[in-house]
Amino acid sequence: MRRSVVLGVLLGVGMAMVGARALTAQQNTAAIQNVRDNLYLLTGGGGNTAALVTDDGVVLVDTKLANWGPAIMSALKTVTDKPVTTIINTHTHGDHVGSNEFFPADVQVVVHENTRANMARMDALKDKPQAMPDRTYQDRLTLTTGGQSIELYHFGPAHTNGDTMVVFPQLRVLHTGDLFPGKSLPFMDSSNGGTGLRYPDTMEKAVSTLKGVERVIPGHSPVMAWSDLVEFSEFTRAFVTSVQASLKAGRTAEQAAAELKLPERFKGYSLPTTGNFATVASAVALIYKESGR
Repeated sequence: MRRSVVLGVLLGVGMAMVGARALTAQQNTAAIQNVRDNLYLLTGGGGNTAALVTDDGVVLVDTKLANWGPAIMSALKTVTDKPVTTIINTHTHGDHVGSNEFFPADVQVVVHENTRANMARMDALKDKPQAMPDRTYQDRLTLTTGGQSIELYHFGPAHTNGDTMVVFPQLRVLHTGDLFPGKSLPFMDSSNGGTGLRYPDTMEKAVSTLKGVERVIPGHSPVMAWSDLVEFSEFTRAFVTSVQASLKAGRTAEQAAAELKLPERFKGYSLPTTGNFATVASAVALIYKESGR
């Protein structure tokens, strides 16, 4: 009798856990909006996801946090019944690669070669070969599918050492991943090859190389204009220049962070002083370390 009661309780707990996970998945909702023609932006669940609908199927740029695959597909079904055929991950972070595993094994996953190495070290992706990349590139790669061209660029280390910018040339739209998170201080993830000191160089190379882009999908902000990306590139240079001036003046990293001076035109940028990632103090400390201090 007691055994049956215990088994019943265990079964009930197990079913409740399964139900809770299912409910969580159902509650995840990705909002979808048209960016231009056959290109859509899906928000919620981490980083911005772009979806290009082609004659052959859907190309996704980033897959959000884990367990957001159903929400992505639910949103896509409001605009197309075509299957996802390709995933491009802009970099290694879990809010951009988290739902890769949801998609069928025949979906091609494409990343920069350094991002593949970074993903291979992620505990969340261990024993999940379906989430891992099938194809990598070094500096530039052009994909062609369903009559559409998609250009992938790597301009050097910044947010990580494997950042990809994705250009949809026919539509004049760029997805930057977290290289350009929005009008805020970017996270410089040194554990995945990111850098503060070289961030401006990478951004300037991107701005000088890419041509014809009109709209920009940042990593975590609404769609912006090309001029906003140019301004962000200038912001990263101003930030590093200010830190280097403090270093040259003999100030400590703590003093440099407290006395950070940026041009007035960047007053609208978010400069967090608390948090676990992109804070002024952590960015300044990294630049000091990279400068040999």
